Amino acid sequence: MKKNYETVFILTPVLSDDQMKDAVLKFIKVITDNKGEVINEEHWGLKKLAYSIEHKNTGFYHLLEFKADPSLVSKLEIELRRDEKVMRFLTVAIDKHALIYNERRRKGAFNKKENKEEAAKK
Repeated sequence: MKKNYETVFILTPVLSDDQMKDAVLKFIKVITDNKGEVINEEHWGLKKLAYSIEHKNTGFYHLLEFKADPSLVSKLEIELRRDEKVMRFLTVAIDKHALIYNERRRKGAFNKKENKEEAAKK
């Protein structure tokens, strides 16, 4: 039975755009090769870290939301641990409430600028 998961990982800031995209595609390939389905992928960009990791103060944040068998999570995490480009990662299982929230967020329900403009028009 497939469950929903969300993985956020931080890539080292010394990567070029191509290297970063290759790393993300590698993890997406791990998911799809093991009969998982990527629901959403977001690149959050270069962000300042709360504390330095490996003497770096920034990192490229990336989110993958996917549906897969629970056994796939351990395979994905092994690949994340082995890759020297990944500084940190976290995978969590998503419940039905988080699924609804994520779907609304993707559709822009929580975009404050758009909501204020719509309220001003009314």
